[in-house]
Parts: sequence; structure tokens; C-alpha cells
Amino acid sequence: MSPAENVGSEASTDRTPVTDCDVCVIGAGPAGALVASRLAEAGHEVVVLDAGPRFDPSDRLARQERAIRPFYDRPAVWDGDPERDAHSNDGERFYPLNHARVKGIGGSTLHWQGMVMRLHEADFNSQSERGIGVDWPINYEDLRPYYAAAERELGVAGGDNPFAPPRETPRPMPEFQPSYSDSLFAEACDELGIAMHSVPNARNSESYDGRSGCVGYGTCQPVCPSGAKYDATVHIERAEEAGATVIDRAVVGRLAHDAESITAAEYATPDGEYRQEAEGFVIAAGGVETPRLLLLSESEQYPDGLANSSGTVGKFFMDHLFAGTGGLLDEPTRQGHIGFLTSESHQFYDEADAEVGPFKLEFFNYAGPSPVESALTGDDWGDDLLERLRGEYGTHIGMGALVESIPGEDSSIGLDRDETDAHGNPVPEVHWTVDDRALRTIERANEIQERILNELGAEITWQVGPEDTGPAYHHMGTTRMGEDPTESVVDADCRTHDLDNCWIASSSVFPTGGAMNPTLTIAALALRCAESVDAALRGE
Repeated sequence: MSPAENVGSEASTDRTPVTDCDVCVIGAGPAGALVASRLAEAGHEVVVLDAGPRFDPSDRLARQERAIRPFYDRPAVWDGDPERDAHSNDGERFYPLNHARVKGIGGSTLHWQGMVMRLHEADFNSQSERGIGVDWPINYEDLRPYYAAAERELGVAGGDNPFAPPRETPRPMPEFQPSYSDSLFAEACDELGIAMHSVPNARNSESYDGRSGCVGYGTCQPVCPSGAKYDATVHIERAEEAGATVIDRAVVGRLAHDAESITAAEYATPDGEYRQEAEGFVIAAGGVETPRLLLLSESEQYPDGLANSSGTVGKFFMDHLFAGTGGLLDEPTRQGHIGFLTSESHQFYDEADAEVGPFKLEFFNYAGPSPVESALTGDDWGDDLLERLRGEYGTHIGMGALVESIPGEDSSIGLDRDETDAHGNPVPEVHWTVDDRALRTIERANEIQERILNELGAEITWQVGPEDTGPAYHHMGTTRMGEDPTESVVDADCRTHDLDNCWIASSSVFPTGGAMNPTLTIAALALRCAESVDAALRGE
């Protein structure tokens, strides 16, 4: 039986609404799972609706087998549905939205890489500190205790980073030791005066929270069969243990409302259409589906969509950009034995200004194309094939960098009313642009990567630069946070300015993105958001 066929029994699944619901959470990714867990544990009646299925954990070995076969791409590993997940593009660059989306209980954490960094202090004050972008309505100190709580909730392994913002205690688990290829990079970086340090990972370096330490499958992205890498099913299960109801395959197409608040989430399931009423609603559907849902909920009262009196719902779409350089060494690098990054450098991050943005350097554990893929794409066989594989496998070396993109109104998520999904709703239309500052930052990152590889004596064989950069699939900024209701969608507590019972827990609330992987900040904001919802439900 395939993983797709093994996802629950439709006949035995109850997807009907729950009466006397206090909070309806839309989306079962990391933000929705954390909010649901906290509110259910606080004694509230919580319902979680998610558009995708509930995956059976016992299928993960079968999904791993898919992942290592060249025939399957990432969406196929997690049962992507082109009709359900349809979208369109209307920007200067094509945005491959479905390349890194998972719809289902657990969301993108089912296939993420697992890196969890805090934003730097200046990231919260981009306009004030760097002269570009906007300032957040909160600063690092406001979020600092929630960062610490998020690290405990997810389970983070990591060591010292001399360039990171101040912290209160060490991370819950010790860092993963540098790989062999990290030691090769370290020799070159020492000569160049470039500091390397550990990568904080939401994967267990030792047993933690009832989950085993990493056992080294090496297929972390797109699937961790052991459960050592955190995914949001951890908190979904906690929410259910505390009494929450989780409904999968529940596609919310509209939020019913009156002038001041949301009254119900209208959702479609395989067996019918329903309305989930609640006192409060938390939209945790990510940086694309969250603005889409608000826009789909237009009415005579709100002709431009819900929570959109500012006209900024869907605007300021951001993603991080990739810069990379790689090549070959005349010695084995032993890369490819580890499925995640163990070393990075933030040394140049806080040099950012209005001309060049922040970026972090990444030292890959990458061996080049797999022998299977290389064999299948070549024309040689037998001894000739074996000789070629011996010559080209295991000597690859590479670096990456994550680069900030500044939000602009010309990058947005809208509705394509000429194309509809499986439920007849307009699909999301992605309009993606890349700013000149980001392109200059990519050039700067490439320069440093070249210096390191040249110092190593590597033959540089590839580079991803400004002309062919691509996204990191971190969807941010489309329901931005701010103090001014005329320029933002939510306030500092992630509560919408326009609707008194609606909160948004998502990277969509980021005013700027920095150049750090966003999940830890998503988790910290979700925990802060849960406090706000809890207080409101209690009348505080």
C-alpha cells in the first residue's frame, strides 16, 4: 500500500464541527500547532482545521525510499496535489510555489531542513539601524523570552556563536560536532580570518522530549524517518492530548463575519461542507494561504477582503535568496554523510546597511550528484561507469548563503480569478520581484565564497549568483505587523487591527525578513500570540 493510500480511513473520520468552540486555528504547521497546544493546555476548547491529510508516521520509511529515488521530487514525497495546490505567476520572476509546500498535519516542518536561528537585533530595526525597510513594532528584547521558550519547545541543539544576539541560557542540547568537510573549510577560513561556528538545529543531538537522538539517515530534507528532527505533529499530538480536536482535509474557503468579528470558518471536506463557529480565530496558514483566505472572504462590508482596511493584505511578499559556489577538490571531502548543515558563519551579517544586506554563510555537507542519479543520466556502463563514479563522487565541495530581500509593494500574493482550484476558489497569484540590494548582497556573498574555495585549492565548477538566484521558500510579509492600522494588518500581538477576534500566527506578519531561517521566529511569535488569545478569551 502506498503512503497516499495509507492515510486514514475516510469512512471512520468525523470532520463535523465542534460545538462550544473557543478557538478555531486554521493551519496545522508549526505556528498553528504551538498555538493550539498552548491554548488547549490552558483549558480552552480548540479546533484545528488543516487543508491537507494526516500522514501516518509508519509510512516515513516508504517516503524516505521515495526521497532517494531520482524519479520523485519533493512534492511527490509528501503527496502534492497539483489541482488542490494550483497557483499562477504574474511577476518578473517565476516563483515555484509547490516545490517546497506540504499541505497536511505538520505542514512544512515535515520536510524542512531544521535550522533555527534567532533574528539579529538590527533585523527588528532595519530602517533605524540600516536606513532601509521598516522597523518592527517590537524589538529583540520583546521577543527574547519567547525565543528561549521556542527553543525548549522544538528542542534545539547548538553551541556558541560570537555574532549572535545575547541569550539567557545555553540551548537545550549540545551542538552537532563539525563534519570532516567542515574541518577542510576551517583550515581555509583560519587563513582568511573568517570565523566558523555551529548551526542551531531543531533535531536532537541526544534523546530529548521523548524522541531519540539523530541516527544519521541523511535524508532530513525531505523526510526524517526517526523523528529526531522536530516537526509540528509533536505539538498537534500535545494539543489533542489536552482535548483539542484536529480535523484534516478541511479546506477553509471563507471566513464568515459581521462588521467587527469573524463568526465562522466555512470549510469543505471529502464528505461535505461545514461551518466551524468559535469565539476566536487564529489564521496560521502561512505566507501565501493566509492572505489568500482573507482576500477570498470579501463581502459588501469588506469588498477588498478581511482585515484589509490598510490595503496591505497580500502586499510586501518576501523570500530569502540563495547564493552559492562549489567545485571539486583533489582529495575526498567525505561530504554527503550528513543530511544537514553543521557549520556556518554570521561574521558579515551585521555589516549590513542600505546598500548591502545581511547574509549568513553556510558550509555544505554535499557530495554532488548521487551515484544512482549520475549512473542513470550517463551513457557509460560497466567498468567505464565505475571509473567515472570513482572520479566524480566524494570530492565535491560547496557553500551557500542566505540573503535578505527588502519588502516592496511590487511583490505580492493576490487572487487569480481566471483560474480556480479543486473547490472552485481563485488560486493564489504570485507576483515576485527581487530588489537590487539583494542582488548586490548575493555578489558580496559570492566573493567571499570564492575566496574560501580558492584558499582551499578547489576547482570552482558552479556558482549561483544574481542572474540565476532562487528562493529559499520562506514565505514572509503578506500580512505585516505594525503600529499604524493604515499601513499594516496586525498589531504587535498579531491581532488584526480590523477584527477583534482574529489573530494571525505566521511568517506573513514579518515586516522584514532578515537573512535567518524563519521558523524559530515563527514559533516565538506563535507563543506570544497564544498569550494574547488566552488573555482575550479570559476577558483580560
